[in-house]
Amino acid sequence: MKKLILSAALILGSLSTYAVTVPLQNTQNQSVPVQERYVEVETVPDAVKAALETAHPGAILGKAYINEKKEYKLEITVGDQKATVYADAEGNWINK
Repeated sequence: MKKLILSAALILGSLSTYAVTVPLQNTQNQSVPVQERYVEVETVPDAVKAALETAHPGAILGKAYINEKKEYKLEITVGDQKATVYADAEGNWINK
């Protein structure tokens, strides 16, 4: 009889669940910079054209875009390779 009661107590004890406290996770807010908006333009300043010809002789200007900071995004083709370069209105190159 003792064995039966002891067995029942062990079985019931092993079936019970224990409350588990989950540690709180430290949440951090991350800011993501908003992508700059470029608007397509038909022409670029002569300084940008001259800088393009100096840096990439024979490059063909495909499309040109400008943003609010007067920075130009130029899609160019040199030979059989395509590239995107950035310059300011004075023809200085910008690394992005």
